Amino acid sequence: MRPFLLAVGLMAALVATPVEAAKRIRFSGYDFTIKVGAGLGPGPNRWAASQVKVDGQGRLHLHFSKNAEGRWTAGEVQSVSRLGFGTYEMEFEGDIGGQDKNVVFGFFNYPAADVGPDTTNEIDVEFARWADRANKPLNFTVWPAKDALNQTGKAFAWPRGVTRSRHTFVWSRKSVDYKSELLSSNGDILKTVKWRYAPTDFKDRIGSQPMSIFFNLWGFRGKTPSDGKPVEAIITKFKFTPEK
Repeated sequence: MRPFLLAVGLMAALVATPVEAAKRIRFSGYDFTIKVGAGLGPGPNRWAASQVKVDGQGRLHLHFSKNAEGRWTAGEVQSVSRLGFGTYEMEFEGDIGGQDKNVVFGFFNYPAADVGPDTTNEIDVEFARWADRANKPLNFTVWPAKDALNQTGKAFAWPRGVTRSRHTFVWSRKSVDYKSELLSSNGDILKTVKWRYAPTDFKDRIGSQPMSIFFNLWGFRGKTPSDGKPVEAIITKFKFTPEK
């Protein structure tokens, strides 16, 4: 198994934590709850509503930074609605290639208890090096519908210093298709990476029940940024198009 998959596996094993809804926010036409609490996965990390906001332009901001008490605190939101097969797209502002090795950003769906246990069904787009600078920072991962099987994923290189990008996954019964696009300041596509996951045993390998969509920013294994600097991720917009 590749090292990044081992790291992803640990992350997903820790993400199965109930969301305490301190409040709701409205972003891109959907209601989201905000995770609040200490020692919660993934990580584990400390989570607070102060690490999440929607600005006057309708953009979602997530922070991983010190709180007033000097403790590092992460941000996560979960959609109230469960979404099924279709196209999931977000536009992102942040330096994926230059992101600190200990920091993880996630755009993913995740099963509630009535859908399946932890390490199943999930579909991930993650920006992370899993505490190792040698790892590629753009990660696509599909977790199986059947609990006994392993996850499948692919990691890609991504340039430093470019802060605008678009990321899409198309979830269907038989496949998951990923695409990430590096964008110029005026929206031109500078680079595209794609990965298609279409196993023959799709019923066991790909989830089929609707799930919430999540966005989060946190410290891998509870680590703080190696450079000691706060981190911000901005999701410009999110769009879901149901499968016809």
